Amino acid sequence: MGILPPLATEFLDLSSCSLHILPPFLNLWRLRTILLAQNAILQVGDGAWKGLQSLQILDLNGNKIGNLSVSFSLGLDSLTHLFLAQNLLHCISKYSFQHLHNLELLDLQGNLIFSLESGAFRFLTKLRQLQLQNNQLQSLKNDDFSVLQRLEFLDLSGNHINKLPSGVFSPLHSLTFLNLQNNKLSHLRFQTLSSLPSPGTLLLMSSNPWECDCDLQRMFGKLKSLQRINLQDGEDLSCADPPALKGRALTTLDTQLCIAETVTVLMITLTVMVTVVGAIVTAERSRKKSPRTHGTEVCGQE
Repeated sequence: MGILPPLATEFLDLSSCSLHILPPFLNLWRLRTILLAQNAILQVGDGAWKGLQSLQILDLNGNKIGNLSVSFSLGLDSLTHLFLAQNLLHCISKYSFQHLHNLELLDLQGNLIFSLESGAFRFLTKLRQLQLQNNQLQSLKNDDFSVLQRLEFLDLSGNHINKLPSGVFSPLHSLTFLNLQNNKLSHLRFQTLSSLPSPGTLLLMSSNPWECDCDLQRMFGKLKSLQRINLQDGEDLSCADPPALKGRALTTLDTQLCIAETVTVLMITLTVMVTVVGAIVTAERSRKKSPRTHGTEVCGQE
């Protein structure tokens, strides 16, 4: 940055300036917004935000940041909006956001995040919107969102999530929007969604490889009865397995899956009973046909 901005500057736009390192922001104590999107910034060094006590919006979208150091958030105590989309982040550590006590929006979409350390969001008690879509997450832990009681918007679409623990969403008392589309979910426990405490949560779940069986049908049947959850794309849920049902909409199956399963169980039970009865009858006939032998006891004479 060849020319330093006036000390009273409140808005600074350095987007698309081919920056590889952060310029100094010394003494810009009134600065409220910094736009650094679409550059080539590789990392954020220690003390990068020193003196920016008024900063509320920081846009680092579209850079090449691969990790966030433990001191990344130092000096960002007033920040409310942080944009880190379309970077090269792989993992979020439990100290990356430790100074962001006032953060309300965190955008991490379009990175390469495959894991969240336990407590990664534990300092974000005021967070209202979390965007994690289009990353590489495969699973979540029960404590990943444990302190986010004010969170209203959570987007997890476009990941590789194949399982969800039953209590992962239970701390989200204010959640109004949850997107689980385009993941790898084939089954889901009813308790995982029924634990959502907030009334009127909008839920998206299509484009997952659902394995259509009786358990899944019962789960979605129960889900429809929960008035506090609004499944927005229920008509778009389709089966990936078994092969005979591939591509079928789950709503068109009604109670067929459970009826078919019940009939199958009854047929198996009947077959087993017939086999057992047949074995008993055969054994009884064999017993009656077998010749009876009478033994003769000979006692010795003295």
